[in-house]
Amino acid sequence: MSRRLGLLIALAASAAHLPASGQSGSTANPALWPAASSPDTLSDPATEKRIDALLARMSVEQKVGQVIQADISAITPADLARHPLGSILAGGNSGPNGNERASPQEWRAMVQAFRDASTKTGVGIPIIFGVDAVHGHNNVPGATVFPHNIGLGAARDPALVRRIGEATAAEVAATGIEWTFAPTLAVPQDTRWGRTYEGYAQDPALVARYAGEMTLGLQGPLAAGKPVAPDRVAASIKHFLADGGTRGGKDQGDAILPEAELVRLHAQGYPRGIEAGALTVMASFSSWNGTKHHGNKSLLTDVLKERMGFDGLIVGDWNAHGQIPGCTTTDCPAAINAGLDLYMAPDSWKGLFDSLVAQVKAGKVPMARLNDAVRRNLRVKVKLGLLDGGRRPVDVSVIGSAPHRALAREAVAKSLVLLKNNGGVLPIKPGARVLVAGDGADNLTKQAGGWTVTWQGTGTTPADFPGAQSIYAGLSEAIRAAGGTATLSADGKYADKPDVAIVVYGEDPYAEFQGDVPTLDYQPAGATDLALLKRLKAAGVPVVSVFLSGRPLWTNPELNASDAFVAAWLPGSEGGGVADVLVAGRDGRPRRDFSGKLSFAWPATAAAPVTNPLWPYGHGLTYADRRTVPALPEAPGIDVAAALNVDRYFDAGRALAPWTLTLADAGGARPVAAPAEASPAGAVSARAVDLRAQEDARRLVWTGKGQGAVTIDGPAADLTRQLTGAFSLAIDWRVDAAPTAPVSVALGGRALDLTSAIKTVPLGRPTTLHIPLRCFASAGANLARVGTPLSIATAGSFTATLARVRLEPSTLSDACPAPAK
Repeated sequence: MSRRLGLLIALAASAAHLPASGQSGSTANPALWPAASSPDTLSDPATEKRIDALLARMSVEQKVGQVIQADISAITPADLARHPLGSILAGGNSGPNGNERASPQEWRAMVQAFRDASTKTGVGIPIIFGVDAVHGHNNVPGATVFPHNIGLGAARDPALVRRIGEATAAEVAATGIEWTFAPTLAVPQDTRWGRTYEGYAQDPALVARYAGEMTLGLQGPLAAGKPVAPDRVAASIKHFLADGGTRGGKDQGDAILPEAELVRLHAQGYPRGIEAGALTVMASFSSWNGTKHHGNKSLLTDVLKERMGFDGLIVGDWNAHGQIPGCTTTDCPAAINAGLDLYMAPDSWKGLFDSLVAQVKAGKVPMARLNDAVRRNLRVKVKLGLLDGGRRPVDVSVIGSAPHRALAREAVAKSLVLLKNNGGVLPIKPGARVLVAGDGADNLTKQAGGWTVTWQGTGTTPADFPGAQSIYAGLSEAIRAAGGTATLSADGKYADKPDVAIVVYGEDPYAEFQGDVPTLDYQPAGATDLALLKRLKAAGVPVVSVFLSGRPLWTNPELNASDAFVAAWLPGSEGGGVADVLVAGRDGRPRRDFSGKLSFAWPATAAAPVTNPLWPYGHGLTYADRRTVPALPEAPGIDVAAALNVDRYFDAGRALAPWTLTLADAGGARPVAAPAEASPAGAVSARAVDLRAQEDARRLVWTGKGQGAVTIDGPAADLTRQLTGAFSLAIDWRVDAAPTAPVSVALGGRALDLTSAIKTVPLGRPTTLHIPLRCFASAGANLARVGTPLSIATAGSFTATLARVRLEPSTLSDACPAPAK
């Protein structure tokens, strides 16, 4: 959830492969769904009467404001005087005054400024403020960062989850915020999905058990006639529905499955969360059988509100309403008419406000539906105490407090899963000389993962984690306490041969979309890590692998090169929890035994989804187990190179897997999933046309209505080999109408000016354009991680027909266009 528009334009191609049938074929039958109801304590007759009085005093503009949420990066408190919005959020890359590293005091001051401004407009209804606190108050440096949900699922401890919810709520409340967009109730079925780590487990029963506990932890039990306690916050069970069941593990993709399977796999957590009193539900970006959830009335209204009896508010995801066919991010009555109660319109709020006011006055949005949406927003605000003089402040000293860090350390220890311990190399013996190696050993960024300070969790430094403990620091402390020595050497080199080596490595941080991968092969750093393991093994050093990841991955070569192998997931800020299990004290016993069990099956090959696992869901060893893991086959079971497809992007009128064609403009981005598509604000469109065969190309038309881009996006690919081999980006196309403004072409985030090259191309005649990769590299592109191998953009009008896009060997005569201005 929650990202900046610039990133969205460049990257949001992830809802690919939707059926061309648009909104058909996905109407739910409520009778097939579990019945539930919000507790009576969520509201009461006095509250409803109070809301009636407010509604009677509110203008259309004031009511519309209550159903729109803006991001702090695109609104100021002063804007509320003219546009009385009811909600504000801080997205994944947003911070007070543009500072992601802001202090708790700065967060509190910013929230209060918005709150004060909101009470001075209209009838004085204060804003509600939301944030993505998904594994602790992860936006704030110094907060306690708990293990991501995949690790909590491995812990198999509902009571622990509830305690984590309580601690997280207190830290969020200490910054003046009263709403977190959590917990995630996804039940991931294809772990190629980049948000797998946000799911507790592949088992809907475990997700259901946790749903109620985390909701109760965050909010506390709702009490009749009383507001939620000041140190508790509103929960948001999300994302309704089946974001973890999309075909191919595509973020914002399509769950193509029968209704009975949709209910059995993906709906089980919601009744438990609703009955625990969840005040909000977040709708999913994704689709079910081709219908976007934000526009599916049968799910939002007939199932969620009526069959499941949900009385709180349904909030949208980041501009997701703009993906409904016929909608843009600034014009979408279909979403509220389907049952959405609060549009998340981070940067589109102003245009959406104007259009929605006009649509209500024209009868396109019934007043009864608007009143119901406003009522649900006000109902939540009353339950949070916002309409009664605000909430009592919580002291900021609770943020990153010792009890919370101790709880996080306990969660780390309980989340670890032992997959191999040949020869009883673990626990580390008292007095041992231990080499601690690997790029994850002393790396708080890597052990925390995505959604930590920044959206993707990248770009952080140790300074962003005051009070935290790296895995190495925790190991070193425990090893020394047991009379041993610990030496840190990221590359594994040593002067004196150690008794044992602990190597900490794994995935680099990622979040939604950028975390999607085409295979389950541990990529791309696996070869480097494997070489380190093999070198230590060959030297006769027993090797313990501590593997950091947001999902199970095919690691047979790494397993074979390790005497012991621990799945540590993404443990967060308290690395000492790893040492509590791996290192024995002077008495020869560790503080804790292994108790974690796999929350997702471990793959036997790199193929996905996992149907014949190496280790099943629920597997995990303890120190009492003496079984030996034999040598494992090292053939990945699939053609990894073909699955990665780093050099063929577009052909036969479509993007080639794992790549996606997207249209983007100031209104957001929209994947090309049908024969004809347009970008949200209408700056560019694509239509299937015949070039040499039936619908084998796409005619791209830029209208001149602002900057528009056609992009090809996918999982980050390493093109350094192609750069060394002197390859070019080759585009087979036909220029049909000359551009009226400069045209740029970008790869890897670096743009070159194509305008002069286009002027030399004869109109209406197919041609091939070659741009050497060295040109993009010279402009500053990082060819080791290319997630967007093509972006063509202009603010003017321009028409071209795209036939093929690929990499192919270059020639010395291929010149470089100038960098785009």
